[in-house]
Amino acid sequence: MQTHFTDADLQKPHIQEAERILRTCVHCGFCNATCPTYQLLGDERDGPRGRIYLMKELLESRDDDDQVTDETRLHLDRCLTCLNCETTCPSGVEYHKLLNIGRAEIERRVPRPTAERAQRYALRKMMVEPKRFQALLKLGQTFKPLVPSKLRNKMPAAPIDAGERPDANRHTRRVLILEGCVQPGLSPNTNAATSRILDRLGISVTPVAEAGCCGAVDFHLNAQDDGRARMRANIDAWWPYIEQGTEAIVQTASGCGAFVKEYGYMLKDDPDYAVKAQKVSTLAKDIVEILRNEPLDALNVNASQRLAFHCPCTLQHAQKLNGAVEGVLSKLGFALTPVQDGHLCCGSAGTYSITQPELATQLRDNKLNALEAGEPEVIVTANIGCQTHLAGANRTPVRHWVEIVDAALS
Repeated sequence: MQTHFTDADLQKPHIQEAERILRTCVHCGFCNATCPTYQLLGDERDGPRGRIYLMKELLESRDDDDQVTDETRLHLDRCLTCLNCETTCPSGVEYHKLLNIGRAEIERRVPRPTAERAQRYALRKMMVEPKRFQALLKLGQTFKPLVPSKLRNKMPAAPIDAGERPDANRHTRRVLILEGCVQPGLSPNTNAATSRILDRLGISVTPVAEAGCCGAVDFHLNAQDDGRARMRANIDAWWPYIEQGTEAIVQTASGCGAFVKEYGYMLKDDPDYAVKAQKVSTLAKDIVEILRNEPLDALNVNASQRLAFHCPCTLQHAQKLNGAVEGVLSKLGFALTPVQDGHLCCGSAGTYSITQPELATQLRDNKLNALEAGEPEVIVTANIGCQTHLAGANRTPVRHWVEIVDAALS
């Protein structure tokens, strides 16, 4: 794609990066064929190719250009950042990196209405601190009828009890685990189950209380500086354990995992953190990346349930781990039902299901119809956002897949 940046523009690092990405696009339109929002809306501007053109025009324009409007932001906001387009693209366009640049620029140039700014600020402050989130969740469960409907459906009646975690010092092999921000409140059993499974395989899990939200919530709500501050805080929290030789930093929420694996890229220009961030990204592993390389027979699993697996976009498109969980579950003996259009997003997409509830609900219902076609007993997934979003329909039970494996341990 041809660009028209001035020499002055090209002195700016974010414009240099935008030009690099834009010039890889040959505007073939293959991406639109797999874009969930384009499929629903049929508007070129709600597909990756159209959004790329919008961002190109935005970045090439001047600050006083009246062509940059709320309409541009509307189409960028409607993007799920599912990265289906990147999986499809034959030219290797790094769309999500361009989207981060475009969103930051439109935020700077066209301030949001007060109500939108307030909503986004509230979401950030509500979600990123685990203790605050758990207190608000408990309050919301107590007064559930008073909670706004788009939040009410995301609150489980009562989380499944986490049970006991094994001694973190039992084994020589040790990994860290990212506890996350909302998962400890919504599904505390997920990381506990992970600890028990890894303990059975001779791996101890070390929790690091000082590590908090991965930074994705802030970053994707266009508070990118705050998101980077959380990245640095997590690196500082993990670094002493990294120096001691920890094997990996395990994530059970694929959205967090995809983001942590980007730390190296997002802090590449920070002289104090660039090297450390790249090391963290190298050590970041989804739990399936650990389990698939271990002797699974040692788990002695009694696999009796019929499952449908929803592969989150952050697992299959961002981390390129499509088929990995299905492979582990099949090896353990679980029966998996076929899922049509498994590449499509469920509509969760972080806070998208709150900021774009109508589109998110359509995508959720389409996904549930596909998942339930094989009549599974349980739907399993690998990301707390997808899990909560799908479960909010109150149809087939939805769990994290490691919980099902843990429950089946003999």
